[in-house]
Amino acid sequence: MDKIQSDCPYPGCFFCVMKEANPSKRRASVLKFFRELPSQDDDGQVLPISGLWNTAMAHPNDPEFINLGIFECMSALICKGLKNRRWLSHDQNIYIPYYAAHIIGSYTMNMEEFAERAVRAGVIPPLVELLRGRLTWVEQRVAVRALGHLATYPSTFPAVADHGEVLELAIQLASSSLEIVYSHFYQFVDRRLGYHCDLLTRGMGGLEMESRKAEEWASQLQCWSLQLINCFAFKSEFLHDICKADFLVKLPGMWGGLVNENSPAGVGLLRTICQNKLGRGHVANTSGIVEALCNIARSSDDWQYMAVDCLLWLLQDSNTCHKVIDKIAPTVIDLADISTLGDYKKLGDSIATVLQDCMQQYANSRTSISTHTKEQIDELMSSKQSLKLERNMPKEDLHIKQAAALVVKLEGNSLFSSGNIAGAAAKYSEALALCPMKSKKERVVLYSNRAQCYLLLQQPLAAISDATRALCLHSPLNRHAKSLWRRAQAYDMLGLAKESLLDAILFINECSQSNDPDLSLKQNKVPDYAERLVKKQMRAAWLFREAALKHGGIHCEGDASDAFGQEADDSEWETASESDAENDATGEADDETEWKNGGHQENLYEKS
Repeated sequence: MDKIQSDCPYPGCFFCVMKEANPSKRRASVLKFFRELPSQDDDGQVLPISGLWNTAMAHPNDPEFINLGIFECMSALICKGLKNRRWLSHDQNIYIPYYAAHIIGSYTMNMEEFAERAVRAGVIPPLVELLRGRLTWVEQRVAVRALGHLATYPSTFPAVADHGEVLELAIQLASSSLEIVYSHFYQFVDRRLGYHCDLLTRGMGGLEMESRKAEEWASQLQCWSLQLINCFAFKSEFLHDICKADFLVKLPGMWGGLVNENSPAGVGLLRTICQNKLGRGHVANTSGIVEALCNIARSSDDWQYMAVDCLLWLLQDSNTCHKVIDKIAPTVIDLADISTLGDYKKLGDSIATVLQDCMQQYANSRTSISTHTKEQIDELMSSKQSLKLERNMPKEDLHIKQAAALVVKLEGNSLFSSGNIAGAAAKYSEALALCPMKSKKERVVLYSNRAQCYLLLQQPLAAISDATRALCLHSPLNRHAKSLWRRAQAYDMLGLAKESLLDAILFINECSQSNDPDLSLKQNKVPDYAERLVKKQMRAAWLFREAALKHGGIHCEGDASDAFGQEADDSEWETASESDAENDATGEADDETEWKNGGHQENLYEKS
């Protein structure tokens, strides 16, 4: 290529080419540049490739470079790096396969037409080689991203699926990615590859930055692997390979969204699997998955509606309903007061209809539903009927019921203050029976108060149920601070660190917006009791925890709470979780205070 600028140290470089004022000459020069670059061994090749990477990230829908052969060039460069290790180790060429795969992924993430061009250019075989781990986990990360985009489109999915090992490799990577990154990068600081550190920190450097970015990239490696698998999961012929018990049981624990909050994580893949009858059968027969889905369905995060979808599909399937209804019914009944969630506009009505159909289905069947489950479903149907009756009830009668419920609630408050916790819980139950169904604010207070009683009575499952009901009734949904805190403590009692962590973080968010003087944060300081719980659960839910335990990277004896002073936590949390009953007894309707900003929350992971 002819030299365009005499002061440039790299004759015919890409940046000089792009400065050409004549569009026709520039396109011809770029076309020549793409054709000749893979066969050249000059120094400085990584500079134009990194420039192309920036362009692809900033303008992924621009067809100019696609038409000039960028896919063919990137594919050839990856192949060259895989075959010619001498060239790969020269100068800064070690970066080129990473940038090349990233460029392919960026240009194919939005446009099916570009994906088709990429397939015709032969990008899949070299990407599969990177996916196999022919280089390192850093190149695997961008390869699985690119293949995931190519597999998204109907026209290009068959080309990806024709490489039979892609699905198997993606499953292996989703299962082992965190351990790979931990053992090959995070664990041994002195063994970290220099170009890995540079890619992760983009020149900012620092061990702390490297470690934080390693966690983010490890999470992406897992999440993008799940995305690729998800494309296969829509095809029933691949479900047998995906629905292996040892892989399915890991999916609920793949919470990469704690770092990548927009990822559907493992529950997103489970949702796709549960759309298929064959997939629902595998899920219902795999121990532990339904219970995990129930925990996620109660959570206050973006995955909640995905888990609810899974549970309702399992209940609606006659082949799986009898296997799971006793496990699922308590959870979906707790959620029956939600009006809108995800695509559901009347979720509570949908839950009631599904459970009623289950009852009718098994009324004359040999397969029986437990007596406890039947009682819970009957109670739900009764509450739905009461709500309908209240719509035609005179206001005077509703006011009488509200007044009666208030009297009983105050009796409960008095019992709680005197230390009769069991008696207070019974009074709150009595008040709930009297309180009109449409009096949502009052019912939120009663459920939250009773949840506190159950906490003190060491009944975490009952506390989770009541706190969840309070959160479902509250407006905005899942944003009642005291119920979030009580459920966080109940999850902690059960050793469910991630669930406890999410609720504790949301509790802090709500405190920062609250008008309640007992809850509002002063000078943006996180309360000590909340900080203790968040630290404890962050350690227990650390992305690399299992890998670290396996490789001896952290102290393995005891649990995560040992590191944060177990002896001081309980008393502080109980003081901080002071019952609403005491506030109500003094006439302060603390739990009925509206939250600011309509429930808007900021991400407080960093602050926590």
